[in-house]
Amino acid sequence: MLTPSSQPVVVIGAGLAGLTVALRLAAERPVVVLAKRNLDEAATAWAQGGIVGVLGRDDSVESHVRDTQDAGAGLVDEHTARFIAARSAQAVEWLVDEGVPFSADPDGPLGLHLTREGGHAVRRIAHAADATGRAIHEALLAKARQHPNISLRERWMAVDLVTSRHLRREEPQRCYGVYALDIDGGRVETLAASAVVLATGGVGKVYRYTSNPDTATGDGIAMAWRAGCRVGNMEFIQFHPTCLYHPQERSFLITEALRGEGAHLKLPDGTRFMRAHDPREELAPRDIVARAIDFEMKKHGLDHVWLDATHLGEAFLQEHFPTIHARCAKLGIDIAQQPIPVVPAAHYTCGGVVTDLEGRTDLPGLYAVGETTYTGLHGANRLASNSLLECVVLGHTCAQAIVGAEAVPNATLPAWDESQVENADEQVVISHNWDELRLLMWNYVGIVRTTKRLERALHRIDLLKLEIDEYYANFRVNRDLLELRNLVECAELIVRSALSRHESRGLHFSRDYPRTLPVSFPTVLIRGAR
Repeated sequence: MLTPSSQPVVVIGAGLAGLTVALRLAAERPVVVLAKRNLDEAATAWAQGGIVGVLGRDDSVESHVRDTQDAGAGLVDEHTARFIAARSAQAVEWLVDEGVPFSADPDGPLGLHLTREGGHAVRRIAHAADATGRAIHEALLAKARQHPNISLRERWMAVDLVTSRHLRREEPQRCYGVYALDIDGGRVETLAASAVVLATGGVGKVYRYTSNPDTATGDGIAMAWRAGCRVGNMEFIQFHPTCLYHPQERSFLITEALRGEGAHLKLPDGTRFMRAHDPREELAPRDIVARAIDFEMKKHGLDHVWLDATHLGEAFLQEHFPTIHARCAKLGIDIAQQPIPVVPAAHYTCGGVVTDLEGRTDLPGLYAVGETTYTGLHGANRLASNSLLECVVLGHTCAQAIVGAEAVPNATLPAWDESQVENADEQVVISHNWDELRLLMWNYVGIVRTTKRLERALHRIDLLKLEIDEYYANFRVNRDLLELRNLVECAELIVRSALSRHESRGLHFSRDYPRTLPVSFPTVLIRGAR
């Protein structure tokens, strides 16, 4: 039996949030990191834009806080925003020290080239050309692979948290570990842990069109909810305005930095349309740009609009946006000569598991960091490039909190029980329900919502949950079933949150409640409360 001091910290997720926690912890504690697909498939690697760093002489923490609040449409927690902004320079410096190859500028702060994105008053985005996430992820993953105190488990997926309920203890609930599926081996292991960290990302795959990788199935949010944790602001799903519209590429993001450098949104006849929607034009916050594109598409009966960067020139585009240039070229689109067809797609989950600024959830022993969480930073809409910053800053504070926490009480954890289940006879049930869920979320719970659509969505989600729960109870688990179970849980949380907000604010726009209330509050759901 493991003693409290010998139990590792189990980090679920191998993106920026998870790797930051792991690397900051490894000097003090053994760490096990679970990645449910290959280690290089985390959502972090898909991030193109960059990470905020308040570094320039023309910048300040107060300016960054103001921009965050403006984008967040009145629901940003000011203390959280200031806490994270004040540590942004330190976060970027840490990444530089870890070997991240940011784009250089000899005259820039720290020798870095800073770019500007929508909603930012000044240039404050440190980036590695247009593949910042991949550069960061590769650097940190290389460090984690080399660290003797970090064990990386590829193709392992968390099933559920092990809590006091599983031990049948009469005590306040706490987390003791996690049940985890070895996907290739097909067995479920019980992993005892001194602490469990949820770093599983968002819920983008609940929608038919998304810029997210296949890993974004809301696993951490669903597990925490089932364990009794509060969940906040799930109605605020950010749709990125510009995802490439192409039959061969349904998830390729066209970074906001391209608009930051001067690219224009246009109709098929070449008319720019953003001026009619917001005086900031293409540099308006993402929710405004996404709704503007949605409006123009519906008004003109379009499948997509155009993002025109041809006036920026071949040399500039190849230097600053080599990934986009190369990917589009493979598809027959020369972005120096042709506009890019783009469409909005589900991109970022602004809500999630309620935590404090050290990653603590409502369940002792359970922590959460990154897109899985609701900290108050993003409010009703995330400011561009704040997400990677949140991962690093709160990944550091979370690691510190775990080191300073009391040891987990010693316990013998029950093994996973498969004695009453059998192998599934028809996987088509999973694939059919998966497709139906994503389509109904896209049609009924998208960029523009109505109460009737939301009610219809909730009714069908309730039926799907019954089918999926019955399937889960009777058959051995696999990754597809677990992901579908988590997605339908998160879909319900999104719809319930949306139904409870009787206004339009930020990323939540309701035709039945088009006005923004003078005073509003976060939506916090408590399990068992309706």
